[in-house]
Amino acid sequence: MGLLSLAIWTPIFFGVVLLALGRVDQAPMVRWIALVGSLAGLAVTVPLYTGFKLGTAALQFVEKSPWIENFNIHYHLGVDGISLWLILLTAFINVVVVVASWESITTRVNQYMGAFLILSGLMIGVFSAQDAMLFYVFFEATLIPMYLIIGIWGGPNKIYAAFKFFLYTLLGSLLMLVALIYLYTVSGGSFALADWYKLPLSGTAQTLLFFAFFAAFAVKVPMWPVHTWLPDVHVEAPTGGSAVLAAIMLKLGAYGFLRFSLPILPDASHEWAWLMIALSLIAVIYVGLVAMVQQDMKKLVAYSSVAHMGFVTLGFFVFSDLGVSGGIVQMIAHGFVSAAMFLGIGVLYDRVHSREIADYGGVVNTMPKFAAFALLFTMANCGLPGTAGFVGEWMVILAAVKANFWIGLLAASALIFGAAYSLWMYKRVYLGAVGNDNVKALIDLNPREFLVMAVLAVAVLFMGVYPKPFTDVMDASVAELLRHVAVSKLPQ
Repeated sequence: MGLLSLAIWTPIFFGVVLLALGRVDQAPMVRWIALVGSLAGLAVTVPLYTGFKLGTAALQFVEKSPWIENFNIHYHLGVDGISLWLILLTAFINVVVVVASWESITTRVNQYMGAFLILSGLMIGVFSAQDAMLFYVFFEATLIPMYLIIGIWGGPNKIYAAFKFFLYTLLGSLLMLVALIYLYTVSGGSFALADWYKLPLSGTAQTLLFFAFFAAFAVKVPMWPVHTWLPDVHVEAPTGGSAVLAAIMLKLGAYGFLRFSLPILPDASHEWAWLMIALSLIAVIYVGLVAMVQQDMKKLVAYSSVAHMGFVTLGFFVFSDLGVSGGIVQMIAHGFVSAAMFLGIGVLYDRVHSREIADYGGVVNTMPKFAAFALLFTMANCGLPGTAGFVGEWMVILAAVKANFWIGLLAASALIFGAAYSLWMYKRVYLGAVGNDNVKALIDLNPREFLVMAVLAVAVLFMGVYPKPFTDVMDASVAELLRHVAVSKLPQ
């Protein structure tokens, strides 16, 4: 079994094992098995990085074997500079979420931990798949564990939120399936992405396919105006569910644009770039303004996720090395920062059982260690230089300015909005006098919570201070992607 198969199936195997351990007295053992499974899943992804060859856009660690031979569908895996860090991020966040959920989940612990491990493997499958139908299967399968995580361990309106999440994402994906079948037909019966990159497609076909893929990927990102499911889901999801949803699942949509829309449909991508840029700027500015008026901490961070992901799609559709690389860097940075923000809110919720900003005030007086971590993550959410949140946004803004000064200026305004809603929340929750008896009774981080916050803090600072390991990996693959985008696929 190859490294990518191990990365996919190791957490899934442990997840399935956990589903068999349902007795209440087995909960302590379940937690340790989940930790071992997530650590094993992370360990098998490390050789992907250490053995990765820089300076080439060729697929590495390739595995290919027949799957459904009648339809020429293969179990075809491979990794390049675009997907490598997303795989590592997925495995890393899975470990963090398992540790963070150690004490907060007390019912059906085996199913909760099992769902996260299975979800982790499926998401790595999405980032590894080089066969379109294999991609689709993994892409859709991720809905099942996340639906259960929201619907079983969520808040009072969890069924509504889970149903909304499933319906939005499934409807968009059905149009993608139609697009995949069309491409399979015109390619002479191949689901290989490499074959589709060479297809000559008419302008009309490209436009129709572009919007079919847009329906699936824009909902997942989520882009404005199909973002409305995200705040509802984040508010109702358990803390671990929110962390994985923001850190990894939103990236599946952005990754889809890189794997399908841009290289297969370059002419349509150029033709409709103005629309993608406009929607991205609306997400960056309007949704940032919406975040300012939120009273629920989770809802505020959920809207900020929409705004930050607007930078990602903006970077992709200015068609430059700097923009695309910046978009990918922003995806990884947002993975670290959003997970930290949601897990931090979870720390407070476990103690006070409220996410309302008005129910806090002066937390720094009773939880100084936690307040210090929260300040770092808030600054990263603002895009402060020296933190992970700055690098990708700065690259995208520079690329946007080079493409069009006014687009760059509008994008840069988001840094002001980001600082406004992030610091406004921090001021009201953490600073000032102790707000009430609940805040007065708060106890600072225990060793397990401190470990989770510290690991994420190291990741946020390391990426902010030294982003070279992240950008070096993706340079050759981004250049190859833009070569595809620059070549017209219109029939000669």
